[in-house]
Amino acid sequence: MNNHWTLTACIAEAQPLRYTPAGLPALDVRLEHESQQSEAGAHRQVRASVKAVAFGSLAERLARQALGSSWIFRGFLATGRGGKGLVFHIQDIHQQD
Repeated sequence: MNNHWTLTACIAEAQPLRYTPAGLPALDVRLEHESQQSEAGAHRQVRASVKAVAFGSLAERLARQALGSSWIFRGFLATGRGGKGLVFHIQDIHQQD
């Protein structure tokens, strides 16, 4: 089974960089996406707000980026802490052209 997700979004919020009990840097962010999609033969304006997390050197890199900056994020979806909602685990970022 595959669980790969790619999302073009901007960084809407970023919590302060934190460290896991094992000492790994971690960053919790909220990403915002807006686009026009085709569904059932009609165009639809789509907006989404997504909880996301990054770990390690990627978390440190992401913590240095400006709020509102747009990126292409790649990673996977997992259930959040306490089994509530989904969290996008970011594994790679690229600046949007």
